[in-house]
Amino acid sequence: QVQLVESGGGLVQPGGSLRLSCAASGSIISILTMGWFRQAPGKQRELVASITRSGSTNYADSVKGRFTISKDNAKNTVYLQMNSLKPEDTAVYYCNLVLGSSWRNDWGQGTQVTVSS
Repeated sequence: QVQLVESGGGLVQPGGSLRLSCAASGSIISILTMGWFRQAPGKQRELVASITRSGSTNYADSVKGRFTISKDNAKNTVYLQMNSLKPEDTAVYYCNLVLGSSWRNDWGQGTQVTVSS
């Protein structure tokens, strides 16, 4: 099965930007939907953004207008561009894919994003 590896996290000041990458071990061109999730300490994991095979995107209300999800099928990589970051964006970010009709129950290490001055 396709393995996903997240990268690109780090420490950034409020108002700053980061770009996360999710590299897949195989082709993503036929995957129906891929997405980015995040989990902050003491909170449930939440879906932040998703992108379909055709390129349609959806975002959580909390990140609309600030985050952009995109993918490069040739590089088997999904990106999350995060702008105007806020302290409440601090979390471990994970990427995942839809298997069948639901998100796969297999999570990678994620990448830590910390927004702090």
